[in-house]
Amino acid sequence: MDFEAIVRANSQLAKIQDIDILLEQILLMAREVVNADAGSIYVKRTAITGGRDDDRLFIKYAQNDTLQKSLPPGQKQVYSRFSLPIDEKSIAGYCGLTRTIINLPDTHRIPQGSPYSFNSSFDTITGYKTVSTLTFPLVHEDNLLGVIQVINKTAGDGSVVAFSREDEFALTNFAESATAAMQRANVTRALIMRLVKMAELRDPTETGAHVDRVSNFAVEIYDRWSYLNNVSEDEKANFRDVLKIGAMLHDVGKVAISDLILKKPGRFTDAEYVTMKEHTLHGARLFGDSFSLVDSVSKDVAFTHHENWDGSGYPGWVNPFTGAPTKSDAEGRPIGRKGAEIPISGRIVAIADVFDALSSRRAYKEAWTEEEVLNEIRKLSGTKFDPDLVDIFFEILPIIKNIQDMYSA
Repeated sequence: MDFEAIVRANSQLAKIQDIDILLEQILLMAREVVNADAGSIYVKRTAITGGRDDDRLFIKYAQNDTLQKSLPPGQKQVYSRFSLPIDEKSIAGYCGLTRTIINLPDTHRIPQGSPYSFNSSFDTITGYKTVSTLTFPLVHEDNLLGVIQVINKTAGDGSVVAFSREDEFALTNFAESATAAMQRANVTRALIMRLVKMAELRDPTETGAHVDRVSNFAVEIYDRWSYLNNVSEDEKANFRDVLKIGAMLHDVGKVAISDLILKKPGRFTDAEYVTMKEHTLHGARLFGDSFSLVDSVSKDVAFTHHENWDGSGYPGWVNPFTGAPTKSDAEGRPIGRKGAEIPISGRIVAIADVFDALSSRRAYKEAWTEEEVLNEIRKLSGTKFDPDLVDIFFEILPIIKNIQDMYSA
């Protein structure tokens, strides 16, 4: 048990604002506290099964140091998305049902009479051997939020040993900080989703599933970009958190655009398109009084995610509050931002947004096939999109597809 890790974790959790980023960090920190090789974190959600509400545990993140070592540096594991009923049959389900810690020294020797069993399918597929597990509930004010399962406690010599009573105590205390942080992050997410739903009332394409996909695509692209550009872990952790929020709000400025334009089923006229482009200015204005990095990055994303790498995008070099050009051509028209003049946040969200838009059905078009979408992304490399980010997009395509499956609704 690492007491320094507990103190460090409690401090770091208080800084994270996005719930998804937080859950990933909670799992990582829980593993660090008890020196676990692997683990999974589940959240409780209500699904509708046969016309009735059905509480289930949905996996959010899985981590495995042993399997990670087999991958090229900087690449991430792709894991299956699934859910479990909160019942007696599985270890995590039983933990959630009874809200008790389950400490198993050997999953292949579960005590007789136990109602749950160990599902070895993951081990069979990957060749990994799960031995010791410690599964504990995440409960806040008597509400089950989720379950964490840490796997294979590693001793100093690299051998797998059982989790101790001290580990149980440490994670019980850690869970209190984790669930408090989850509640704060859930409140933040709820506020953001209210803004998204407000935009959705105006623009039917701006759905919760769309912004979930775009924001998760953006974070994964940024993670790979930050690794390749030697960004420090502290800077990466801070920026990916606020990028997630900014990406969710990339089109919030559409609330200021007329329904006659937003809900038009066909193509825009030239005049309508000019008005539509103003959503970038309206979005930037919402974050004009910048009090935090969240405000700053959200402003950058809203303002620049339609800029193009070759300078042909919009709105270009303008004052978002007045619309007046700050850099103009000989005819007084604003010059487009190009290349590295576009903030990295805007360049990343540009790819994420276009990929999802092309992949999705709209009132004015059917969804493109995967082949058509990927060919279009490749074709636009170096003109619309940062070519380095396009390369990264294709490097992490399995993760991108995994996110599509997770937020397919």
